[in-house]
Amino acid sequence: MEISLKASFVFYAVAMAATLTGFLFSMPGKFRYSIFALFAGFLSSTYHIGARWYIAGRAPLSNQYESMVFLVWAFVGAYLLFWHFSAVEKAGKGHKHAAVPGRAIEWLAPWTALVAVLSLGGASFLESDISPLVPALQSNWLLIHVSTVMTGYGALLLSFLGAAVYSFMGKLKHDEKKISLESLVYRACLVGFWLLTLGIITGAVWANSAWGSYWSWDPKETWSLITWLYYAVAIHLRRTKGWKDKKFAGLMLWGFVLVMFTYFGVNYLMSGLHSYGRS
Repeated sequence: MEISLKASFVFYAVAMAATLTGFLFSMPGKFRYSIFALFAGFLSSTYHIGARWYIAGRAPLSNQYESMVFLVWAFVGAYLLFWHFSAVEKAGKGHKHAAVPGRAIEWLAPWTALVAVLSLGGASFLESDISPLVPALQSNWLLIHVSTVMTGYGALLLSFLGAAVYSFMGKLKHDEKKISLESLVYRACLVGFWLLTLGIITGAVWANSAWGSYWSWDPKETWSLITWLYYAVAIHLRRTKGWKDKKFAGLMLWGFVLVMFTYFGVNYLMSGLHSYGRS
C-alpha cells in the first residue's frame, strides 16, 4: 500500500477513534473531529489517485484494486458533500445550531470511517502494480464510464449505511434525527440511481465502439440492469406507494447486496467480456 494510501487508512482510523473516545469521555466535539479526520483521509486519497494517474499516464480505474480505491474515495466524498449541504440546508432554514455536531448525518461519521478502513484494508491484499491497459480498456470511455459507475456505487453505499443506522435507531426515540436520516438515505439513493443510469448508458456506448454492439447480455451488463431495475422499483414504491421509513431502509439494505454481487461476485464467479476487472 503506497504511503499516501496508508495515510488515508490512518486518518480514517483516527476518525473512528475520535468518536469512540468522545463517547467514552463525553466529549462534545466527537463528531467534529471525526469529520475533520475523514476530510484529511479524503485529501490523502485524492493525492494517491492523482499521483497514480500521473505515473500511469491514464485514469487509475483499470482493475479491482484501482476501482476499489476509487470507490472508497467516492463514498467518503459523497458523505462529506451530504454533510456540507445538510449544514447549509439547516442554516438556510434558520436552525440556530445548524453547524453544531449532532445532526443525524454526523452519526454516520464513525461508520463511514469504519467502512473506509475495512475497504482499504481489503484493497491492500489485491494486486496494486501499475500495468499496461488491455486493448478493450484503451479508450477515453474508461474514465467516463467507470468513474460514473463507481461514484454511483459510492452514493448507494452511503444510502445502505444510512439505512443500517436508521434500522438500529428504530428502537430509539430520536424522531427528528430519524426523519433527517431517512431523507439522507433517499437522497443518496437518488444520486446513486441516476449515476448508475448514466453509467449503463455510457457503458453501452463504449461497448458499441469496442465490440460493435450496445448490449451483449454479458453477466456484468445483466446484473447491472437487475440492480438498476431494483432501485428503480424501490424509488417508485417510495414515491407512489408510501414505502418510507423502515420499508425503504430495508429495500436499501437488500439493494446493496445486489450492488456488491454486481461489483465483486460477477468478477470472480462469472466469466464474460468484463473478466479483466478481476485482476
